[in-house]
Amino acid sequence: MTHTRIKPVVVGLFALLAVALPWMTGNVYYLHVATLIGVYWVLIATLNLLVGFTGQLSVGHVGLLAIGAYAFCLLAGGQGWNPFLALLAGGAICAVIGLLLGLPSLRLPGFYFAMATLAFGLIVSELALAEQWLTNGSVGMPAPSFPAPFDTPGGFYWLVLGIAGLVTWMTANLARLMWGRAMVALRDSTVAASSVAVPIYRTKLIVFVFSGFTAGIAGGLYATSQTYITPDAFIVNLGIYFFVAIIIGGRGVIIGPFIGAAVLAAIPELVGPLAKYGTFFYGLILLIVVLVLPGGFGELIATLAAKLRREPQSATSIEPDLPSLRNAVRGQKA
Repeated sequence: MTHTRIKPVVVGLFALLAVALPWMTGNVYYLHVATLIGVYWVLIATLNLLVGFTGQLSVGHVGLLAIGAYAFCLLAGGQGWNPFLALLAGGAICAVIGLLLGLPSLRLPGFYFAMATLAFGLIVSELALAEQWLTNGSVGMPAPSFPAPFDTPGGFYWLVLGIAGLVTWMTANLARLMWGRAMVALRDSTVAASSVAVPIYRTKLIVFVFSGFTAGIAGGLYATSQTYITPDAFIVNLGIYFFVAIIIGGRGVIIGPFIGAAVLAAIPELVGPLAKYGTFFYGLILLIVVLVLPGGFGELIATLAAKLRREPQSATSIEPDLPSLRNAVRGQKA
């Protein structure tokens, strides 16, 4: 099977599974978990462009998720905006905040940039708790639902699936075109990237702003999926979870981080009574992947695909032409 056939097959299987899931499970709670995975993926898909392709270690995207969630609740619930318009407005607000945050912080080296994003996530969490006049503090606020036919668990699942599919299509196209090569070159060597005229700072800033926009969209969807939000829903551990999902899935690939997101989102549901040890299981899986699969699940998928598309070569033997060799030797003797 050639590479061009493998990729559509994998994508088709994932799409078929996603479409058939509502009929495969009659459990509304399992459908909620699948919806939550899709919401996380809307954020992680573009965060993967930032972390996996450009090499910028951002661990504070939970702050953008929180801003998007509160903006959606305030606009759609408090001001009576159309939920879809409020969702786009929340994404736009997070894109502007991403621009303001990225302008100074993206000039910092990798470790200091990670600390800047971590500080941003902590600041947003504290402000959400302290500014009661805006966020109701620890009391929180209810999240509005979307109009019919997206006001049911099944309908909301289809909405999240459509948005997640669109985001996946956008990130996949960015990754395979010239932008993707530019980002990978920037990640591997800024000197080499600048030598081939890759605009280093502008590329990082555009990717960061784009990831901020989708984080805001994910925030609005996350608020609806939870029906009620409080500052406790946006702890820093959630931002680290997003980062770990990319490491487990494999940076620099598209489908790998989705597997990481699905695995880590399902852990609290699979372990049941041991849910309070969720952080322990996150760390254990991360340790196993780092030791056994340093490249994550993405590397494993790529390796298996390479083996499948390798065409068998027929064994050929090289035999000397003895009659011609004898004639040549006789001719030299003569």
